[in-house]
Amino acid sequence: MNPLYHYLLKLADDTLIFGQRLGELCGKGPYLEEDIALTNIALDYLGQSSNLFKYAAQVQNEGKTEDDLAFLRLEKEYLNCQLSELPNGDYAQTILKVYFFSVYQKLLYESLMKSSDEQLSAIAEKSLKEVKYHYTHASTWVKMFAGGTDESKTRVENAVENLWEYTAGIFAETEGELDLVKLDIVPDSKVLYENWKKEVSKDFNEFGIKIPESEFMQKGSRTGYHTEYFGYILCELQYMQRTYPDCVW
Repeated sequence: MNPLYHYLLKLADDTLIFGQRLGELCGKGPYLEEDIALTNIALDYLGQSSNLFKYAAQVQNEGKTEDDLAFLRLEKEYLNCQLSELPNGDYAQTILKVYFFSVYQKLLYESLMKSSDEQLSAIAEKSLKEVKYHYTHASTWVKMFAGGTDESKTRVENAVENLWEYTAGIFAETEGELDLVKLDIVPDSKVLYENWKKEVSKDFNEFGIKIPESEFMQKGSRTGYHTEYFGYILCELQYMQRTYPDCVW
């Protein structure tokens, strides 16, 4: 299989599943402006996944569409990170998931803008504008939670404990990814991870949040191995296309 195809699926599946998860909160935000903000972030994720799936279908060159790749693959064929599958939880956990992912995406797209692959570079340039907003929005909320009441600080600290062990999985590599690194098509995920940890540590130090001491990290991201929540997400995501094949709006 083309390693670029795998890599594109990795990025597209992340944003697809993150978007699907955030979409669950449409109409359920803590207040109107924040409800709209979350919905817009979810739509940004889905827009990114659309662009990435289109390019992946082009690279695969088997006559499939972006909808085929998004809705008609088996569970084990999805390469998203496990963090994207986790329940939204309370609002602190929801925001912290967006924060962790936005720090990653900001570093990722800044690097991909320099890619030797012009189409991937163009997708990164367009997406980076959105991700900078996601980061500003999420980091502002995390800072407010940490500096707010005892309850708000406890909630964000609990969210860190719940999510931290899934963060390394964001940087897991797909098959053939190192070959793409050598060709200057994609950045080295190990380097991205180190830079991500520095960014998060810097922010957490400012916010007054402690990084968990445990170094344990969940494995399985990017391999088709998923959490127990993924099957339910996929049932909702694929229902229309599975029930009414080739349906269009």
